[in-house]
Amino acid sequence: MNSTFAMWRKSLSQLIQMEDKKDWDALDVLSKWFIATRSAVGTVTLYSGLIGGLLAWQYLRANNGAFNLLAWCILTLGLFIAHGANNLINDYTDFSRGIDKDNYFRTQYGVHPLAQGFWDKSTHLLWFGVSGLLAALSGLYALYITDFAPVVAWLFGVGAFILLFYTYPLKYIGIGELSIFVIWGPLMIGGVFYVLTGVWSWTVVLASLPVGLNVMSINLGKHTDKGKEDALKGVRTLPVLLGETLARYVTMGSILISYIIMLYLVFAIHFLTPVMLLVFLAYKPALVALQRLSKPRPSQPPAGYPIWPRWFSTVCFVHNRAFSNYFALALIVDTALRTFVPAFWR
Repeated sequence: MNSTFAMWRKSLSQLIQMEDKKDWDALDVLSKWFIATRSAVGTVTLYSGLIGGLLAWQYLRANNGAFNLLAWCILTLGLFIAHGANNLINDYTDFSRGIDKDNYFRTQYGVHPLAQGFWDKSTHLLWFGVSGLLAALSGLYALYITDFAPVVAWLFGVGAFILLFYTYPLKYIGIGELSIFVIWGPLMIGGVFYVLTGVWSWTVVLASLPVGLNVMSINLGKHTDKGKEDALKGVRTLPVLLGETLARYVTMGSILISYIIMLYLVFAIHFLTPVMLLVFLAYKPALVALQRLSKPRPSQPPAGYPIWPRWFSTVCFVHNRAFSNYFALALIVDTALRTFVPAFWR
């Protein structure tokens, strides 16, 4: 049991590599799901659910409304599962189209059950189907508790469309990265806020943009890392269309703009309190990411570099994790102060 918990913890914190099918077969069902769906990256979804929920808590408390804790948990878990389902269909689509052959980028940094022969296509589709069903049930629950509000129906539809068609054709025509930004920012955070409050807030959407931008930076970094491989296989991601140099500057811009928006939210419109400036404690990984992105990707890994071929994606992921941690921590502190020391903000 301890080894099972250890694998859960490991697979939620880092991408797992595994070569022996016997090791794979020995895993429990949840460990296989965490690894196959790359849940270490999927944790970005939990941050979006948490942030949307905390902003809803603040709004409801200020307006004498009741916070639905169960709904929040179901929505956040459903979004996390939906992210996992997206990664499963992503691998299935790329494998079926022949993208993941010949030691392609994807197969070098984590377990790919199909490409490695750990299971067949029917089994992979079964896992996707169950995951997609659970995610859909969460969406239907959101529709039900909001009396099938048109906004929720629209959000549910857009989310389902991107989940199913992100890999093909969206990623192939250079708008996959924009889809990532929309999903993990406005759609998730704004959507969770709306379901819990019944209010669509453009200010909340604005507050979601730093989160969406930083999640997008991971995707931009990854697609820049594998730009040459994608170009050869006809996968026209945004970095392929822009070229490495411009793609690097776009990624740097997404990181920098996220901090500018935070300053605007605190000092210009006072939507967020100065507690939220804790996000600036992520400056060290931000500087590391910006410094690496300022130079071309090396053709070979530096001596002793352990996680090649990930280069830009690694520093973007580390920065996103730090930024999200401080954002969530600051919002928790801010919410606690508003709840238990309301006079503090008067």
